This record gives sequence, structure tokens and C-alpha cells, in this order.
Amino acid sequence: MIRCMKTSFRASLETINRLFECNRISAEVWNHCLVPAKDTHMKTGKWITKSELQKATKRKYPIHSQSVQAVCHTYVFARDAARKARKRGHPTKYPYKQKKHFNTKWANNGFTVHENGKIELKMGDFEGKRQKPLTIWIKELPKGNIKEMELVFDRKLMISIAYDDGKEAKENKSTNRSAIDVGEIHTIAAVAENGENIIITGRKMRSIHRLRNKKLAELQRKMSRCKKGSKQWRKYQRAKMYVLSKSDKQLKDAVHKTTKQFVEWCLTNKVKEVVFGDVDGVQRNTSRRKKKRVRNRRTNQKLSNWSFGKVYKYLAYKLEAEGIQIAKQDEHHTTQQCPCCKKKRIVTSRIYTCSCGYSQHRDIHGAANFFAKTFYGEIRELDFSLNHTKYLRIA
Repeated sequence: MIRCMKTSFRASLETINRLFECNRISAEVWNHCLVPAKDTHMKTGKWITKSELQKATKRKYPIHSQSVQAVCHTYVFARDAARKARKRGHPTKYPYKQKKHFNTKWANNGFTVHENGKIELKMGDFEGKRQKPLTIWIKELPKGNIKEMELVFDRKLMISIAYDDGKEAKENKSTNRSAIDVGEIHTIAAVAENGENIIITGRKMRSIHRLRNKKLAELQRKMSRCKKGSKQWRKYQRAKMYVLSKSDKQLKDAVHKTTKQFVEWCLTNKVKEVVFGDVDGVQRNTSRRKKKRVRNRRTNQKLSNWSFGKVYKYLAYKLEAEGIQIAKQDEHHTTQQCPCCKKKRIVTSRIYTCSCGYSQHRDIHGAANFFAKTFYGEIRELDFSLNHTKYLRIA
């Protein structure tokens, strides 16, 4: 299975400067991609193809040819994703912004790895001359077949290594199914076909986001009083990057712990298939401008901080390793409708109650309705009774 490891490295000052230059050149490639793509679309009404884009950028930049191709592929992927979003009715813009820095990638033919941790990143040929490779050293190589390397910046230059660990997905002979109602307060609320149900709170992630936003606002106010580029301004900028880096690591840890707890719960309850609520689009219309504002500022901030995409990505590879299938499904109206009398009402409290006598925790109620809608084809009472809810919080 494909895994990724981000690690620091050692290199000479000359190599570090050349690596920074690689990311600046990759940004130039990205900016180059924007021009022919726009011109072609304005003249013909069609988008430039991947092969045409690669041809337009071939042999024009002093980095490895596969690194240039990787930038072109990223542009095409971003453009196709925007087109799909627009077809679903989302007012998404096609990629248009110029960049100053862009991560440089080396594919499997663009680097050489030695057993002692030495890595040579090839720069290819430019203007008929073979360029000197970039040599870096890492402390420990990943155990597996290295597929790709990417130069990233996280308060300093780091290398992200994608590799195949050689492990196959486990065989899963279980038969139970499960549905997840993803939430901003409770990250995961799920029911399984054997009647077990679980709630994993996301309040720690909310607190990390709130503290980060508070610190960033404080630093931004101080930076606004300084001249941009001054010594004091750069000091605040370094503090800002530190806050972002630290909070990102804390959030990553919290999501890992949350998804690990859910995977363990699935294995305990012999789950074979999981459906995940598709809430894509809920973060739209969170602009601060009054003309575009749909909700109040506090709600907009909460929705903007909601990490449901990261939760799904982490769940996907962890469940796949255990032989459990996961897929996104539409969950509209699953929280509002009563499964007994079919009446709809907007819930304002943590407990969903109906005039017919039905009562259930709001998130478990949503997960149960989502299960019925996905596997029964309609929102109705489940064929099994729900047991006592298991409530977990991450430390």
C-alpha cells in the first residue's frame, strides 16, 4: 500500500539555495500553464489538453522534465476538479492565480537513493548540458519501494516521500454495515448493523482551531501597525508561521486518533462496509462580505474550520488496510426527518424529539436515518434496535 513520510534533511548551503530556486522555477511553470490554457479557451471554447500543455513547457526550464510534467498534471487536475464542482452547481473558479513558490516533485526516474540515507535529486538536461544533481541526506529511509519525492516547506524545507510498503489489504469476511454522520461538534457519530453505535467528540479540534484563530488575529493586528518587511514585521511573521505549523501538527494528531478509534470500533463490531456522509459544499458562502454572507460570522468560522475532508481521507486508507470498504453518499434531510411518522423538523437541541413520541440523540438519529436511506432506499425505522451509545473523546 502507498504511504507517505515527511522528514527533514541535511544539505549544504549551496544545495539549500538551489532547492529554493527549484520551487521558484516550479512556480514559473505553473504561471506558464495559465497563459496557453486561458488563450486556448478564449479562442476555441475548449481547454488545452495535458499533452499540449507538456509540449508548451518542454525544455524551457532548468529542472527535471518529470518535475515540469508534475506541475502540468497538477494544473490539469485542479482544472478538472473545478469543472466537476461547477457542474454540481458550486460557483467554483478555474485556477487563475499566479504563484511565487510551488512544490517540486521528482518521480521514480528523477532521483537516486543510497542505503546510507543519501539521496540525489536529478535536475536533467538544460540547453544541451547535464546539470549537477542535488544531494541531500536523511536520517532514516522508509522501508519500501520509493515512488515519488516532493519538496515542501513547513517553517523550513522538508522532503515528502511516497513509498509502497509492500503490504496488502487484509481479507475481511465480516458482514455488518455501518453509516457515519459526520459533524462539526461530534466528528463521528456512527451506527452498525448489530445495533452498536458510537460518538467520537471533536471538541479538542474545535479548541485547537479557536486558539489558532485567536493567536493569528492578535499577530495580524500587530503586523498591521508595522511596515511590511521591517525587522519587527518579520518577527511577527515567524511567530505566525510557528502558530500555523504547531496547530497543523496538533490537528493532524487529533484526526489520526479519532480515525484510529473508529477503525478499532469497526473491527470489534465486524464491519465490512462503511458509508460516509457527503457534506461537500457546506463551507460555501462563508464570505466576510455582507452582500455574500449567508450565516453569521461565528457559524461561518466554525464551518470553515471543519476538517471533514481530512477525516474521510484518513479513514479511507486506514479502513482499506483492514479490508473495509468506505464510500461517500448523499445525506440530505437525514437529521430533520422522523423515521416513525415521516415528519420533518429543524433540530435546535442535542436530542431529537418528535410529537409521535420518538426520541434519540441528534447525531445518532442522523446516522440511523443515513443508514436507512443508504441501505434501505428510504428513511424509515431500522430493522434492528440500537444499544447504549458509546461515547469517546480524544486525549
